[in-house]
Amino acid sequence: MAASKPQDRSSWTFLTHHARVLLEIARDPQARLKDIAAAIGITERAVQGIVSDLHEAGYLTRDRVGRRNHYSVNPDQRFRYRTEANLPVRLLIDLFAQHDLPRDREPAEGEPPAPG
Repeated sequence: MAASKPQDRSSWTFLTHHARVLLEIARDPQARLKDIAAAIGITERAVQGIVSDLHEAGYLTRDRVGRRNHYSVNPDQRFRYRTEANLPVRLLIDLFAQHDLPRDREPAEGEPPAPG
């Protein structure tokens, strides 16, 4: 069997876009959707839909402050999947959002380059 080439491998990741948006908001509650989209590498429209999903599910609230939205994450909200439903999303947030992730490093094999 021949070795697979990097482009032949699937490009799955452990964290969904929903998790990544939640983490970006936890890092910066005043972040603009445009900035979140750039940080994650998805469209602003996709971020808008994800923020709506997270808001409707009780993971965050949004308040209008002047011309901008200010978000508050509900860290006690439970994960949605049944095997993790007894765990708060605070665990995910604490794992990733409480420190700066390196953004100016070379991407890993198969990982898209960081925006900006």
